[in-house]
Amino acid sequence: MESVTREDVPMAIEGDGVEFRTKEVGQMSVAWVRLSAGVDLRPALTGLPGDLCQCPHWGYMLSGKLRMHTGDGAEDYEAGEAFYWAPGHGPEAIEDCEYIDFSPTAEIKAVIDHIKG
Repeated sequence: MESVTREDVPMAIEGDGVEFRTKEVGQMSVAWVRLSAGVDLRPALTGLPGDLCQCPHWGYMLSGKLRMHTGDGAEDYEAGEAFYWAPGHGPEAIEDCEYIDFSPTAEIKAVIDHIKG
């Protein structure tokens, strides 16, 4: 068994209002994410199937407000809400926000590698 704090989770992507930390824990990875208001990650996802993230995520909004865009529209998530984001989504920070999510390691690694180019 293992527990982690934000400081235990290595930085994977940083800059332009994005702080994305991730660490493999078993066959899943935990991500600790901070996005500044106005950050829209959809352009970074261009080139993935549907130009959207294809990794599922289960998590919890710690602070702020995030809009998740899908092929069927958009839904907002706010501090205090648990979530499941199915494959086929692209996040946009409506307010400064922070969340923790858990994802299959192979799938999240492919998305991070794509974003980092």
